[in-house]
Amino acid sequence: MSQKLRQRPLAERFDHLLNVISGERFLHMKGLNNDLPFYICDYPASEAVDMHRLQHQLANKLASLSLPYLDGRGVNVLEINLYDLSIDLLKNREGSDEGVSLWDQIIHNEPDYDKDGLLELLQNVLDPREHLIPAIAERLAPDDFDVLFLSGIGEVFPYIRSHNVLNNLQSTAKSKPTVMFFPGEYRYSLAHGASLELFGRLHDDKYYRAFNIFETQA
Repeated sequence: MSQKLRQRPLAERFDHLLNVISGERFLHMKGLNNDLPFYICDYPASEAVDMHRLQHQLANKLASLSLPYLDGRGVNVLEINLYDLSIDLLKNREGSDEGVSLWDQIIHNEPDYDKDGLLELLQNVLDPREHLIPAIAERLAPDDFDVLFLSGIGEVFPYIRSHNVLNNLQSTAKSKPTVMFFPGEYRYSLAHGASLELFGRLHDDKYYRAFNIFETQA
């Protein structure tokens, strides 16, 4: 079902996402059987621009609804883009030169960095457990949202890996549903288990504790 729906026109996928995410079962996290309320919305990487637009349209439409099980209001979506969050972290981190942010330092010295050195620097500064997840937790703290939309997965590869984010997010974002918009495929087979295939080509490692939202019923 998920593969067929994933290949359907964007309008049909939009309708499915709207029906599922606005449903009482989804919002109240029913039927999870002690699993985490994590969902993967996978899509072909070639549709990145269209899916970015769809995500915002979906959030706006959800907010405009009037749902009896939410006391007549719509669904409040908190949108976190990992790429934007990463830039904010780099801008707020002081570099080795006094008065200069790490972001400005990297931009200025980028031609002088070797590829591996820059990758190591970014992986250290944006380590999910030490830095990224605490920053996400700060944005979750007001607790005035119903669903978390997580995007920017492709833009932060390879210095942030999606399965690392999900693994570390388990301790922080489990009181509300999370939907990760993933440019690739979330595959599952009895032989190989579940895996996140970034861009449909790169094996991003096994991750078992998420539902494919295109296999989720409203």
